[in-house]
Amino acid sequence: MVFSLIQIVCLIPVVFGSIYGLLCLLALLQFRWNASYWVTRTFAQWPPVTILKPVCGLEKNLAENLRSTCRQDYPNFQVVFSVQRTDDPAISLLYALQKEFGSDRVTVAIETFNTGPNGKINNLIGGLKHALHGLLVISDSDIRLRPDYLKTIVAPLADPDVGFVCTLYKARDAGTWFEAMELLTINTDLTPNMAFALVTGAANFCLGASTALRRSTLEDIGGLPSLADYLVEDYEMGRRIWSKGQRMVILPYVVDTVVDLKTPMQWWNHLVYWDQNNRAARPGAVFSTVVIRSVPFACLFALLTLWSPIGIAVLVAAVLLRVVVAGCIMRWGLDDREGLRWLWLVPIRDIAALGSWMLAFTKRTTIWRDAEFVLTRDGRLVHPGDRA
Repeated sequence: MVFSLIQIVCLIPVVFGSIYGLLCLLALLQFRWNASYWVTRTFAQWPPVTILKPVCGLEKNLAENLRSTCRQDYPNFQVVFSVQRTDDPAISLLYALQKEFGSDRVTVAIETFNTGPNGKINNLIGGLKHALHGLLVISDSDIRLRPDYLKTIVAPLADPDVGFVCTLYKARDAGTWFEAMELLTINTDLTPNMAFALVTGAANFCLGASTALRRSTLEDIGGLPSLADYLVEDYEMGRRIWSKGQRMVILPYVVDTVVDLKTPMQWWNHLVYWDQNNRAARPGAVFSTVVIRSVPFACLFALLTLWSPIGIAVLVAAVLLRVVVAGCIMRWGLDDREGLRWLWLVPIRDIAALGSWMLAFTKRTTIWRDAEFVLTRDGRLVHPGDRA
């Protein structure tokens, strides 16, 4: 059978994507289980730490997420739960946690700031006002922590050359098909891609959901207010830190993030948001990922061959390999048994992801926390009414 040029072009992502998937699996296994990626240097005496936990509304399993933050095996730490509004429905829970763990451990900050369109940064600015210590850990409200987390993420800062520390994360608690699609995006795509970049040195990045840094470092790069206009504030923070010559450490320690989506549209908006995040941070790298999208191009190849036996064989082989690799990533790379029951959705998620990838380069607005913003070319957020 002689293939046309367009059929051959479709086969390129099928081959490259299949190989890349295997490489991501190997990279994740190496990163997670190779002892050389763990930082052995630590403090002779653990310094006091403030954990900043921005909260907005009553998210799914919020009480356990926040309670896990307060149960750290660490001698001296403060937890600051911050909200922006006096009528935030989570406030009663925050005060209940303060009563449970004591006001010397838990601080509730109700502060309203509108420094820029990035709501997380506005919330963190309010929380930082109440921080008592010079070492800061920033952890999103949907993150579930184990008791050894604080010692693990703070330890690399014993090295004065380290300016920023973060961890990988995996999704959990998917209860619907669209929450499962979000789980698969994180556990079979985002996290393995990051592991590949780390092992190969292909890219610098940082993950704002679980980070640690010195307060002096944050002030040295302009402070939180200078980040309030950015969509990808964590990448911008990391970029400024490593541009000043300090090292960034990403640990092979994995925290959990609880998936909380109410509608399929929320899932779709978040999928596009993820790709817009990546495009804003590394547009060239994100554009090149078109050549590693095996499943959607295997579908296109089968269609172009009019569902011939060889077209169907290529499609079946691409789908099977992708599902098997995804299963290995979740089971042995991330110890994620929950996600295995959603493996049948992986091909559908991959096809949808090609659509969100295209929108990331053509859609000039983004949805964050159900609010719409204009996204500028340099990754800044602008309210639609302020658009020039």
